[in-house]
Amino acid sequence: MLRGIEQRLERVFEGVFGRAFRTNVQPVELARKLAKEMDDHRSTSVRNVYVPNEYTIYLSPGDREQFSGYENSLVSELEEYLSEHAARENYALLTPPHILFETDEDLGVGEFGIATRMAQHGRRGEAEVPESTPPGATMIYKPQTQPTEAASLEDLGVEREVAVLSWNGGRKVLDKKRSVLGRSRDVDVQIEDPNVSRRHAEIVQEGSVYWLVDLGSTNGIEIDGRRVQRAQLDDGSRFTLGETTVTFSTERE
Repeated sequence: MLRGIEQRLERVFEGVFGRAFRTNVQPVELARKLAKEMDDHRSTSVRNVYVPNEYTIYLSPGDREQFSGYENSLVSELEEYLSEHAARENYALLTPPHILFETDEDLGVGEFGIATRMAQHGRRGEAEVPESTPPGATMIYKPQTQPTEAASLEDLGVEREVAVLSWNGGRKVLDKKRSVLGRSRDVDVQIEDPNVSRRHAEIVQEGSVYWLVDLGSTNGIEIDGRRVQRAQLDDGSRFTLGETTVTFSTERE
């Protein structure tokens, strides 16, 4: 069952998700390549098949930064993953797997290197393996990108969510991160109301959150009868510019 899960993860990341999220190194990609390095550096003794117990992962500054908030937890999970992989394959380890992250300025975003080492840390065993074996060569992994092909939302099976404004029979789909509302013909959403300023307000998208921001208008913005300078918009939110009430909603295409 576990092997089947690994195979499915591999297909996902080398398929449409691999194309969509190919910018940064992904944790599951690190796990898969660590297991590959373990398999590739097996050393057979009289009774056991030994594998490296030390792994150094070299990341670009950008990739290292993305893990900064949970690097210790990620290291623990990867070490546990390697222990489970070794147990499934009946590999022998001199010590539990140890993983270290290092930053390499020469690597680009999405590239990473893995160096392996088998070491006893001074412990004397049954002399099946030397106390310390030479480290393996650092393997550099580069993202398998398809420059002219990017995963579309249809490839991922995800519907696109759009923000929509409606007022007095008017309707406008917001297709920008920042959309200016006002009376002027030069704005993104024109509202023909003499009490609306030429550039009255703007709606700013920050990730999946939308904010309504007053641009220093004469009559301001009101939500539920309360004047605001900045407010978060949820599906169904209603706000007033001048004498016009606008409804904000989100729809899936």
